[in-house]
Amino acid sequence: MITSKRLAAGVCALLAALTAGLALPAPASAGEPTGEDAPQVDLVLDVSGSMRAKDIDGGSRMAAAKQAFNEVLDATPEEVRLGIRTLGANYPGDDQKTGCKDTAQLYPVGPLDRTEAKAAVATLTPTGWTPIGPALLKAADDFGAGTGSKRIVLISDGEDTCAPLDPCEVAREIAAKGIGLTIDTLGLVPSTKLRQQLSCIAEATGGTYTSVEHTDELTDKVNQLVDRAADPVVTPVATEGADRCAAAPELKSGLYTDREEFGQQRWYRVDLAPGQELRSSVSVSADRAVDPSYGVLLRAVTTHGREIVRGEAAGDGRTDVISTGLRYPKAEVDDDEEGDTTETVCLEVTHSFSAASGVKTTPGLPLELTVDVVDGPSEASDVAAFGLGRGWWLLGTLIVVGFLAGLVWGWVSRWRVAVWRTN
Repeated sequence: MITSKRLAAGVCALLAALTAGLALPAPASAGEPTGEDAPQVDLVLDVSGSMRAKDIDGGSRMAAAKQAFNEVLDATPEEVRLGIRTLGANYPGDDQKTGCKDTAQLYPVGPLDRTEAKAAVATLTPTGWTPIGPALLKAADDFGAGTGSKRIVLISDGEDTCAPLDPCEVAREIAAKGIGLTIDTLGLVPSTKLRQQLSCIAEATGGTYTSVEHTDELTDKVNQLVDRAADPVVTPVATEGADRCAAAPELKSGLYTDREEFGQQRWYRVDLAPGQELRSSVSVSADRAVDPSYGVLLRAVTTHGREIVRGEAAGDGRTDVISTGLRYPKAEVDDDEEGDTTETVCLEVTHSFSAASGVKTTPGLPLELTVDVVDGPSEASDVAAFGLGRGWWLLGTLIVVGFLAGLVWGWVSRWRVAVWRTN
């Protein structure tokens, strides 16, 4: 009887331990999605006087925006914390100083009450200026604390009217804070100047720009961006590279962000055990006007300065992001080899961007670095290790196959000729 009670108590304790182990989440590595905080989206709508224009599906731009917002509010996922901010909605006067302060939070970022949000949108009337820069500064403070994704969706039909506060510079300042805030922009008018400004804002934070000319396009795009915010995201970890390998930060597998000044180098360190493979890539973004013809170089170097492998790419001004990568497998060691065989690999990032005349050189250009340390390829399972990735092996295989195919085809041809002659 006593034995049975002890056995039952042991089984209960084991089940409790297993339950606790399942309930506790494993700690996330650098750059992995944690899923701890709800995603947050702030819709920033231009309500300036130009939104009265009736050139979208026979109605005004404001009517199209209201219809799109109502449909978006109905389709917003429950887990998304959504807010609405306006610019140019309240001041109808001619004083620029006052007009450039005209931005307000129409609905706070938080759990969505669809009826209340729709009622707030219904009250909007095209009124005043277009203070995009000031609105973005305020919108960056609309979000609550947490590590969940944060996204601003800016919808405008005209360029900012509050110079010298440049919206592009504002977006770069927001990106430099390292808070993981993405700004997506939508333009309601096919204007070159508007496209350039909204594209610059989006690219500075890793967002997207889209030109829309119909109500259904606006609805679909905003819905897509809100849904994207609800998807699990990988939040890069901010790091700061050094000017030499000895002082460089040690990185584990993950996604990292940094900024690199023009003409400088960034160094990082990764420890690699025997039998492991280092896979790394880097992307450098030109978030301001730069001269054409540029490149990026990623090198894996030993602590003694010997280059192991490199990846490099070049551009000619047609793209704002340039990327490259490398792979380095560390061989297994013999059983009789003693001591610590872990190798420190130094990663060096260099770019050849140069700032255009009159453009600020600080802060540095944003770069995104991925580090992935995995088990090295085995001879049986890895295609490259097997040799099919080597040109000579592939050529030899083709020669043998071609020779055998020629023999078979010749034999079949002779047999058909013999049968034809006999008949």
